[in-house]
Amino acid sequence: MSNSPLATGTITTRRRPIDSVEYVEENGNGKVNIGQHHHHRRITSSVNSLMRPGRYLSRWIFGALMLLMISTMFVKIILIHLFLRVNATMTSHHDFLQLPRHVKHEQNSEIWAKLGSDKFYKCIDRSSIKTRGKSMSNGYILVHANGGLNQMRSGISDMVAVAKLMNASLVLPMLDHKSFWTDPSEFKDIFDWQHFRKSLEDDIEVLEFLPPSVANVKPFLKAPVSWSKASYYNRDILKILKRHKVIEFTHTDSRLANNGIPDSIQKLRCHAMYEAIRFTEKIEQLGTKLVNRLKENGEPYIAMHLRYEKDMLAFTGCNHNLTQKEAEELRKLRYKTKHWKEKRINGTEKRVLGLCPMTPREAAIFLEAMEYPSNTKICIVAGDIFGQNGLKALQERYPNVYYHSNLATEQELKPFMQRHNQLAALDYILALHADVFLYTYDGNMAKAVRGHRLFQGFWKTINPDKQNFVRLMDGMDNKKLTWKEFATQVRGLHVNRTGAPNARVVGHSPKQEENFYANPFPGCICLRPKHEKSR
Repeated sequence: MSNSPLATGTITTRRRPIDSVEYVEENGNGKVNIGQHHHHRRITSSVNSLMRPGRYLSRWIFGALMLLMISTMFVKIILIHLFLRVNATMTSHHDFLQLPRHVKHEQNSEIWAKLGSDKFYKCIDRSSIKTRGKSMSNGYILVHANGGLNQMRSGISDMVAVAKLMNASLVLPMLDHKSFWTDPSEFKDIFDWQHFRKSLEDDIEVLEFLPPSVANVKPFLKAPVSWSKASYYNRDILKILKRHKVIEFTHTDSRLANNGIPDSIQKLRCHAMYEAIRFTEKIEQLGTKLVNRLKENGEPYIAMHLRYEKDMLAFTGCNHNLTQKEAEELRKLRYKTKHWKEKRINGTEKRVLGLCPMTPREAAIFLEAMEYPSNTKICIVAGDIFGQNGLKALQERYPNVYYHSNLATEQELKPFMQRHNQLAALDYILALHADVFLYTYDGNMAKAVRGHRLFQGFWKTINPDKQNFVRLMDGMDNKKLTWKEFATQVRGLHVNRTGAPNARVVGHSPKQEENFYANPFPGCICLRPKHEKSR
């Protein structure tokens, strides 16, 4: 303390009598001298006074307690720091109770902000006039849903609409077992079939099997024309159905146009896709459990559809950042797969045009440019990443990377092993309920999740402008742009690409327009009248 006698070297405070006596010294003549060794005795007196019980005892105790408290806090901070470092470097893939903890994100910050608008609402209620009447069915439809999980889901939704257009009964769809993953799962293994049937009973009849009256009828096989209008089904195909009573569609992918379809049918497509086609209870329960584990302590997460997988890279011909051996492996797979029509592909040209999936490095740099902090939780909702470096480039910048495989225990995942469509269903749930969904390739899952999140209320979904991003990325790598210039331009490119309401783009051909299930507005999302606007 600045007023302490020990600090100033002089004594100016009032003394008790004992303090004065100790400064009196007697010489050999019996005379009293005051002042000999004066400075030394004053310091000795102050120290002795502090060490004695009395006036300074309470100060001594208080100082000791303060020192003890500070020491305890210091030790506690060191222990917490060591615990977090050890916990963050754990190698266990299954102990979800020990996921790394981080500084809590600001939920209302711009990077996590939800874009839901009270100006819009779901509008899929069909008029009572459009619901199924008592008239007899014109026949029965068997369908082979082809492709992966989400291609089959959109195809089945279209077949629900087709059955409505033809006043036909739909038998539970048969799923694809011959695609890349060769998943043996049937409809009932993935979807809640009773909920499916119940949800659609006001629109079409859904049957588990063909009735006995037509069980022995040979179905008429037909692959519907892609991107067909309603008239194709309720005129041309209906004639075939009435003649043969049972028709079997060999393909379901993209068999109904995106636009120019009656409003009630568009609403039914959304009802089927987003409400009637629900996963089984065991899939829904585990999916919800994994979402809750990621959101532990209220922390947000990004679901990243990083489609840098072997089948997609082989199909697209993209091989950026891969070795020559890996690129050759992909080329052989492409030539081996007969139903992939395009064989000779220039992967470099496709990347420049923005037609390749992002690499793990590109995805990491994109997130960094969009100002997501390095402790952000990222859940990969995709299959195994191809290449010897795998996710290394992403994990160097964002170490908190998760899959369904390290969020769930081995025991929890056991019923789903070798059932890739069921595992894809878990990924779909993780993607749908993420705080942010980022897709790096506009495939079937990206379209399905994006549309579902729009339908739910314009939940934040980032659609990267890959063509311009690749141009900027190459410019930075070639030292033509600084990091600040690069990041500023990337953010500027994506101001309007985060899931805000935008009407579906109509093109000159189906391939040039926006997919209906990727953006069900207009059709299933409507502008709210001013007098109904939420307060």
